[in-house]
Amino acid sequence: MARARRSSPVSTVAARFDVIAIGASWGGVDALGKIVHQLPEALSVAMVIVQHQHAYSSNALQRILSRRTGLPVFDVDDKEEIRPGGIYIAPANYHLLIENDGSFSLSLEAPVNFSRPSIDVTFNSLAERYQRRCIGVLLTGANDDGVDGLRAIRKHGGVTIAQDPATAEVPVMPEAAINAGVVDHVIGLTEMVPFLMQLLRDGKA
Repeated sequence: MARARRSSPVSTVAARFDVIAIGASWGGVDALGKIVHQLPEALSVAMVIVQHQHAYSSNALQRILSRRTGLPVFDVDDKEEIRPGGIYIAPANYHLLIENDGSFSLSLEAPVNFSRPSIDVTFNSLAERYQRRCIGVLLTGANDDGVDGLRAIRKHGGVTIAQDPATAEVPVMPEAAINAGVVDHVIGLTEMVPFLMQLLRDGKA
């Protein structure tokens, strides 16, 4: 399903991190809308979002988030290049991975944790590619998809964050990660973007 590659603004700000990966499930559309609405006009990293979606959702999430931010929001195409300043969404019914050359690839392999896209699949792929330059965030949801992915990000030296379950529409997913001991920081939804921006500025957890 390769199409012409699109470009997004590239920040010249140096940072320790290259990517923020966000995973969400039940309640995630509202939470993601609030997060992207708070983002600054320029972002020094790429943001990769995996939201559990119905197989026939098309680009609905892309349209919703585009209305909440001035940053470019993309439903990812196969072989599309990941670039700073863009928000990239795992398309419905595909696993999203990142290749060594910094391009995305889409997979129709079997669902993982009953999900395609799977948060674990994308987080594991980003952890391998970016290692300590990756931030992983797990938001509201009703299963434990993303726990193994956060574990991989942490193992490779990245920073892991879970939404404070008290602020989650469905707390099961962030609670699973916290209980598994794979979370560096537990942050409320309204404090999430300020915390992430501080992390990007300071370059350390």
